[in-house]
Amino acid sequence: MRLSRFTLLAGMALAATPALADDLREALTLAYTGNPQLQAARAQQRAVDEGVPIARSASLPSVSGTATYTEFLHTSGSSPLAPDRNLALSVDLGVPIYAGGAIKNSLRAARTRVSAGQADLRAAESGVFSQVVAAYMDVILAEAVVGLNRSNAKQLGVNLQATRDRFEIGDLTRTDVAQSQSRLALANGQVRSSEAQLISARERYIQVVGKAPVALQPPPPLPGLPATVEDAVQTALDNNPDLIAAHQRSKAAEFDTAVAGAGRLPTVSIFTGADRGDYLGSNNVPGAANISTSAVAGVRASIPLFQGGLPAAQRRQAQAREGAQLEQEIAIEREVIAATRSAFASWQSANFLITSSQTAVDAAALSLEGVRAENTVGNRTILDILNAEQEYLNAQVQLVTAKRNAYVAGFNLLSAMGKAEARDLGLDGGLLYDPAVNYDRVKNVIWDWQSDPAPKPQSTRTVDTKAQDGSVTAQ
Repeated sequence: MRLSRFTLLAGMALAATPALADDLREALTLAYTGNPQLQAARAQQRAVDEGVPIARSASLPSVSGTATYTEFLHTSGSSPLAPDRNLALSVDLGVPIYAGGAIKNSLRAARTRVSAGQADLRAAESGVFSQVVAAYMDVILAEAVVGLNRSNAKQLGVNLQATRDRFEIGDLTRTDVAQSQSRLALANGQVRSSEAQLISARERYIQVVGKAPVALQPPPPLPGLPATVEDAVQTALDNNPDLIAAHQRSKAAEFDTAVAGAGRLPTVSIFTGADRGDYLGSNNVPGAANISTSAVAGVRASIPLFQGGLPAAQRRQAQAREGAQLEQEIAIEREVIAATRSAFASWQSANFLITSSQTAVDAAALSLEGVRAENTVGNRTILDILNAEQEYLNAQVQLVTAKRNAYVAGFNLLSAMGKAEARDLGLDGGLLYDPAVNYDRVKNVIWDWQSDPAPKPQSTRTVDTKAQDGSVTAQ
C-alpha cells in the first residue's frame, strides 16, 4: 500500500477532543515547524544546494578590472622629461573552453550530492517524527503508570486500615499489620518514582515538540504495516532515505574520480583585454601623447607534461574514497535490513505481549477477587491478598507498557521502510517544506552580489515553559 497520505492521523482533525487536549497530529505538526534538529537539517541542505552554482561558476566567463595610480616620486638617472604620474586601467575577460571534463564532472557530483542531501533531509524528518511518537507515548505510559501506582497505594491504605481494625478485635495479628504497612510504604515509594519518570517524559516531550503536553489523547491505529518481514525489507530497500543517500554519494564519488583524472589533461581558454594608460598631463616629452590604449585577444592552451606524480596520486586517492563509499553503501544496506527486521520483530513481539498481558490482567483481577473472598472465610492470609494486589498491579503496568512499545515499534518499522516522513503524514500547518524550491532558486544564480537575508532562528524556544510536575488529571 502506498502511503501517499498518512492515514494514521487523517481522521484526527475531525475527531472531537476535549478543550486544551493535544493529539498526535498536533504534536507532529509542531515538531515539523519548530524542531531545531529539523530546521538545522533544512539549513544544511540549503548549504549543499549552493555546491551546484559553485561548481558551475568554473564554466562561466570571468571578467576583472584593474585600476592603478602611480606617482613617480624619484627615479635615479631619469630624464627630467619623464612623466610624474600615471593612471593605468585594464579590463580582462576569460572564457574556459575545455578543462578535461573536470568542470562537467564537478557539476554532476554537486547535483548528485544535492539528491543525497534531500534524502538525508527525509531521514532527518523521519527521525524527528520517531522521537515525537516515542515522547508522546512515553508521556501517556508514564501518566498511566502514575495512575495505577496511586490507585494501588490508595487500595493498600484501605487494606491497612481494615487490617488494623481487625487486629483491634483480635481477628488478625500484628504481623498482618506490619505486612500491610510495609507494602503501603513500598507503594508510596513507587508512586514517587513513577512521578519522577512522568516529569522526565514530559520534559522530553517539551524538548522534542516545543510545548508542554496537555491531556494527550490516545493515538489512532497505525495503517500500512507490512504483513511479512520480507515485504518490510523490500519496501525499505526501495524507500529508506539513508540507503538512497548512500547510493547517491557513491555516484558522486565516481564523478570525483573523473574530476581528479582531469588533472592530466590539457585545458583551453580564450581571453581578451583592453588597457588604457594616462600620464594625467605630466608627460613632458614634446609631441608625446599623455594617453595610450591597447587591446589584445587570444587562445591559451595549457598542456601538463610533468607534475611530479600529483594527478596520479589525486586520482588514486579519489578511487580509494570511491571504494570506501561503495563499502559504506553496503554497510548502510546491512544496517537498514537489520533495523527493519528488528523493528518488525519488536512490533510483533509487543503485539503478542499485549494479548498475553491482557489475559494476565483479567486473570489477576479474578485471582484478587477470589483471594479476598477466601480471606473472609479464613482460607487466605493478608499476605496472600497483598501478593495478589501486587500481581494485579504488575500485570496492568506490563499491559500499558506493551501498548506503548507496540505503537513505537510499529512507527519505527514504518520509519525504517521510508514511510514515516512529512510527505506521508499529511500534516496541517501550511505547505510542507520542499527542498527542491530552494535548489531551483539558486542553481542558476550567476550574480556575484545576490545574497539572502541574514539567518534567524526558526525553531521554537522552550525557555519560557514551566517546569513539569508529576500530577495526573483524573479521567
